[in-house]
Amino acid sequence: MYHTRIRTLLFTFGLALLLSACASKDVEHYADQGPTLRLQDYFNGELEAWGMFQKRNGDVVRRFHVHIDASWEGDVGTLDERFTYADGSTERRVWTLVKQSDGSWRGTADDVTGEARGRVAGNAFHWQYTLQLPVDGRVWEVDFDDWMFLIDDQVMLNRATMSKWGIRLGEVSLSFVKP
Repeated sequence: MYHTRIRTLLFTFGLALLLSACASKDVEHYADQGPTLRLQDYFNGELEAWGMFQKRNGDVVRRFHVHIDASWEGDVGTLDERFTYADGSTERRVWTLVKQSDGSWRGTADDVTGEARGRVAGNAFHWQYTLQLPVDGRVWEVDFDDWMFLIDDQVMLNRATMSKWGIRLGEVSLSFVKP
């Protein structure tokens, strides 16, 4: 009986630890942080970004540059992203962002399943979405937990965790620069 209690306690502790590791911090945690991020202001005009994808073991497996043309009509924004990877391959993604009446954001793109959903608070933008990612001739749907932090009027840092079936595959890191 004593061993059963110990096993139950260890199982409960392990489950709690696992669930807390999966929990994402609420964007409201950054509400008092500045400078204040307004997506319509930062993602407006031309921007450049440099980034990389790291597998969960830390190996950098893909590096890239992104040129972004962004424009707005009221609360609807278009971000035209053109990726150039270190191996010379290219990719294009066009996001449509829509500010909702409650202040949240929704986004769509051709290679995004359903809608991306997010919120801004203080200097942070947190959103989540499922991306259709081509891998070895197949398309995988992978989940992104994406965080952006405005550093100043010109620089924003981005870190996104990529997972499949709840298993962390790796991270994407980006540095945006607005001239």
